[in-house]
Amino acid sequence: MGSAAAAWLATNGHRVLAFDRYAPPHVLGSSHGRSRIYRQSYWEDPRYVPLLLRARELWERLERDSGRQLMHWTGGLMISHRDGELVPRSAGSARQFGLPHELLSAKELQRRWPHFRVGSDAVALFERDAGYLVPEVCVEQMLIRAARAGAQLHTDEPVLNWRSDGSGNVTVQTGRGTYAAEKLVITAGPWAPQALASMNLPLRVTRQAVFWFEPKDKLDLFRESSLPIYLFEAESGQPVVYGFPFTGPDSEGVKVAVHGSEELCTPETVHRTVRAGDEQAIRNRLETTVPSLAGRLLHMQICLYTMTPDEHFIIGPHRDHPDVIVAAGFSGHGFKFAPVVGEILGELVTVGTSRHDIGLFSPGRFAAGRTA
Repeated sequence: MGSAAAAWLATNGHRVLAFDRYAPPHVLGSSHGRSRIYRQSYWEDPRYVPLLLRARELWERLERDSGRQLMHWTGGLMISHRDGELVPRSAGSARQFGLPHELLSAKELQRRWPHFRVGSDAVALFERDAGYLVPEVCVEQMLIRAARAGAQLHTDEPVLNWRSDGSGNVTVQTGRGTYAAEKLVITAGPWAPQALASMNLPLRVTRQAVFWFEPKDKLDLFRESSLPIYLFEAESGQPVVYGFPFTGPDSEGVKVAVHGSEELCTPETVHRTVRAGDEQAIRNRLETTVPSLAGRLLHMQICLYTMTPDEHFIIGPHRDHPDVIVAAGFSGHGFKFAPVVGEILGELVTVGTSRHDIGLFSPGRFAAGRTA
């Protein structure tokens, strides 16, 4: 989100200083993993759909301008049981906005995608305009755009503190010096609980394990031409399994994970290496969802989710400092929105409002001890 905001502000003629405690793109936060799902039939809330459509426009513009492929169109598959929420709510968003989609029976799902283990009560939705983004390349290209427009990018420079006097004077102290500006945008990812401590937001950072497996057989079934991105709600109350086709060479494996974790951490305390329990947990889920994928584990990576209680974003002015704009709590589904969030942040900084409807993301919904 920070790279997108820097790119929007710089390309719209504003002086920009941007800081990152590491040198992006890196694997220590939440913007890595080789692939990130882009989908439009949004089950989380239909109010996200206009933002997704604008994000697509902006991703495609960046793709054209950079000459790099950022988006891969595989289609998207949502699978749930008959009483689940994933498919009905995805279908509701699709109908409301006229998004191309198909509703499938369990029999039709198995005929077209025999990868999945489903019961006779399974239902599915296939949407055409879905696929995945390559996050490392996306971040790289947004930073290149920002730098070409004159942004000063300070990498490997951790922010230690920030201050605002409430009247257009903000300062940022880093490990190398102190900098002054009129406005401050804070997009601290999993460091947001520390950076925004004065707001007392109910943010939880969790450890999220992501896996790449060698399929047991029939590798061609897992190529982009044969497998869309997917979300699979196997049982009510059970976290969704999500996955991808091959997004790299066969030796990289096929990526799959479970959305969500109860393992609280910070970026400094998180356990970043594979544990026996991690592998066994994902194998247990694959046995009931995509059993043919669960061959040899080739690779595992940790990313960090910054969760809000309602799993919606936080975007808006700081409660006590109107010259400070915050964006946090992207809760494991935010990356696809990055360029439109950058646009929103840029508009909040420069004109104080956004053309986009961002009421869903108001920091004020957590005021006075509220948690949702």
